[in-house]
Amino acid sequence: MLVPGATMTEGAVKDSTALVRQMDPELTAGRFAFATFSGEPPAALQSAATALFREPEALSLIVDAEHAPAEMPMRMIRLRVHSALDGVGLTAAVSGALAQENIPANVVAGYHHDHIFVPEDLAEQAMAVLRRLAAEAGQD
Repeated sequence: MLVPGATMTEGAVKDSTALVRQMDPELTAGRFAFATFSGEPPAALQSAATALFREPEALSLIVDAEHAPAEMPMRMIRLRVHSALDGVGLTAAVSGALAQENIPANVVAGYHHDHIFVPEDLAEQAMAVLRRLAAEAGQD
């Protein structure tokens, strides 16, 4: 049973090689900060958050860097492939390729897409790595 207002989408990619080949990375506009709150953050900040996650230690929010101090401003790379929730290998391939280039990656998965947060000063290098990875997967 679906929650009222929820939808299910067909066409998600599950094959690991296809996921990497079709990831089509996009460097989105904006700078982001990871912020934590032991209590409830202001409602306006919570509703403006790109993402939030409740951890035992605190509520973590990903917000526009203008709304919170950022010890490490991040950029978001959206992988435009519609990845299946039970698809295997995309996160491993992406994080592994970025790790080989010493690029930190924080992966947040939504229902439709995976999002990679990388330090702002490494964003263009990360995009080059991901484009190369996708191209190499297309050579199979």
